Amino acid sequence: MSQDSQHGKWTISSSDDDDDDEGIPLSGTTTSKPHQPTVSNPSSQWSASPPSPKLEPVKATAEVKPEPANTPVSSLVVGSEARQSAAKNQINPVKYETSPSLAGKRKKEVSDGSGWALSDSDDDDDDGDVKGKGLSNLPKRAPPPSPKAKKVKVENERPPSPHGRLYYIDEPEDFFESSVPCLNDTYRFYLNKVTGVDRKYNSGPLILLYCLSSQFNYCFDIAWMVEQYPPEFRDRPVLIVHGDKREAKARLVQQAQPFPHVRFCQAKLDIAFGTHHTKMMLLWYEEGFRVIITTSNLIRADWYQKTQGMWMSPLFPRLPEGSSASAGESPTFFKRDLLEYLASYRAAELEEWIQRIKEHDLSETRVYLVGSTPGRYVGADMDRWGHLRLRKLLYDHTDPVPGEERWPVIGQFSSIGSMGLDKTKWLAGEFQRTMTTLGKSSLRSDPPMHLVYPSVEDVRTSLEGYPAGGSLPYSIQTAQKQLWLHSFFHRWKANTTGRSHAMPHIKTYMRASPDFTQLAWFLVTSANLSKAAWGALEKNNTQVMVRSYELGVLYVPSAFVRTTHMDKQYLCANMSFFVQYTPPNISIPWIWNIPYSQAPDTHGNIWVPS
Repeated sequence: MSQDSQHGKWTISSSDDDDDDEGIPLSGTTTSKPHQPTVSNPSSQWSASPPSPKLEPVKATAEVKPEPANTPVSSLVVGSEARQSAAKNQINPVKYETSPSLAGKRKKEVSDGSGWALSDSDDDDDDGDVKGKGLSNLPKRAPPPSPKAKKVKVENERPPSPHGRLYYIDEPEDFFESSVPCLNDTYRFYLNKVTGVDRKYNSGPLILLYCLSSQFNYCFDIAWMVEQYPPEFRDRPVLIVHGDKREAKARLVQQAQPFPHVRFCQAKLDIAFGTHHTKMMLLWYEEGFRVIITTSNLIRADWYQKTQGMWMSPLFPRLPEGSSASAGESPTFFKRDLLEYLASYRAAELEEWIQRIKEHDLSETRVYLVGSTPGRYVGADMDRWGHLRLRKLLYDHTDPVPGEERWPVIGQFSSIGSMGLDKTKWLAGEFQRTMTTLGKSSLRSDPPMHLVYPSVEDVRTSLEGYPAGGSLPYSIQTAQKQLWLHSFFHRWKANTTGRSHAMPHIKTYMRASPDFTQLAWFLVTSANLSKAAWGALEKNNTQVMVRSYELGVLYVPSAFVRTTHMDKQYLCANMSFFVQYTPPNISIPWIWNIPYSQAPDTHGNIWVPS
């Protein structure tokens, strides 16, 4: 079976493929995660050989600023074999060549001219074609400089980054600084700051890392993380909650050797192919503690030019001495659910945090916690985790709406797992049923489902260029077995937040009115579109199996008091986190382990997986 496309013909293989997430390596990567497939020769999947375009040589037009010294950088990524493998393609990026004999070949030298400029056009009519569109607006590359004497290493010189030495040249000194959010912020949802977009779009909160903290995540750069604390607080205790095993765990521990205040808690992953994908911070202050649930890994590149989201809780104060065990609960039972989630780790290292949370008042919380933890659940426990947890919350806390069959379900994510030979196997069979639940109505509507995922053109013209695709690990092995899924796809657009060119690592799911002026509910989470993240029914729907740890927060109208920004039933669409998508459906989504050599990206590079 095969499918023709603008990017060649995909030959459909019969190889098995497991659920994808952020941790799938490319060809030649050694991994301690046995479920992650390797591709011996990704380019062999590329059965068509499109001709190289005849283009004029490109020259640099942007001024390259000198690199600032003493700037921390993510030079090591531990916990994601996928990121490490993708970095191999980014350290020595392949430069675009006009000669057919050189197109697609890796160059060993790294050019010093990597300035970039973006086109003003949105290419709304593009379906991912990279055949030379808009190249006149792309940065022009300078010829290689003449050989010079070997450079003497400067003390405190910035180390190489996974994206090339000049990747962070435009980062202002106050990049990670921002205004403290207003204490009466209704929704407490924020987008990360993005270098390369207008300052008016960068109004995220300042995370005050002055405290004892617990960091739950998938990828860590411990040295960079410690740098985010003010110098006088960099020796405060930090607990790292991770899912790494064997070699990956050893590398993580080695990272922490210079930091004796960093301790570890290894999450139990008892079911094959699962990951610890939750991204949460527990921050302890003298005045109380705070919870932050985000979509970002703890590596520098995730906080720089990608679109990420976070929910930041209020500062929860300590309860009075002698308070009852049920004191400090919120209307959304956030305290109970957070304690239950932490208890699911069965880890002695988290007992201290569980006790601290019990002693605090979480009553101001207005969101519901939606988590996943590995296991097989039956009976009443089936509603505790994954998409069945979301289904139960939507059933209990939302209301039917007139004409709901026209209210689309929108899912947006950064990775896609294997979902079966057709949509009935999981996507429509159970996941879509969850997403279309609105209250206790017996009406089973069949609204449109729009899945937002970047196209090849979106990645090519992004702020990062092709390297952004290293964080969008949809593999050819998975894609070629579920071509039916691609009819659901829509391109990424976020013009209202200035992030159309900041590729999404954020994951959001929502139910919107046909004119997109109202939301019935909204979820931001770490969970990508995969059965491993959301769970899958087994044994004739009498059991649900979840492989991974995930965490997110759900907004429903009934949890919020009425304000000028709310109507009786629905959240208003002018909330800062509302993102756009662009029809028509994209014919080919970004696939991360096949080459793209027909046109250069915004840095003048092409993409050739090794």
